[in-house]
Amino acid sequence: QVQLVESGGDLVQPGGSLRLSCAASGIFFNMYDMCWYRQAPGKQREWVAIITSSGGTNYADSVKGRFTISRDNAKSTVYLQMSSLKPEDTAVYYCNANSLVKNYWGQGTQVTVSS
Repeated sequence: QVQLVESGGDLVQPGGSLRLSCAASGIFFNMYDMCWYRQAPGKQREWVAIITSSGGTNYADSVKGRFTISRDNAKSTVYLQMSSLKPEDTAVYYCNANSLVKNYWGQGTQVTVSS
């Protein structure tokens, strides 16, 4: 059974930092590209960042320079380090595991940026 379990979401003040984690099980983690997406209230889910199976990274323009995605293959875990958070970063953040033939989602973790 495949599971992606996100954690680390919280209420944080503008300018603050958070680190999200996504622990995967039931997949050959090393073979998957891992992404973070987010969905704000009333908006469509949007892509945030990717780290490929080979370690390459890319980011949405809205988070570039503030967010860092990383992975620990030994722990089957992907991270999203978020800094200089803004109210517009408020959303449910979802982890996604993607290979050529399979695509899996986590249940999401809430990030709220507010004073």
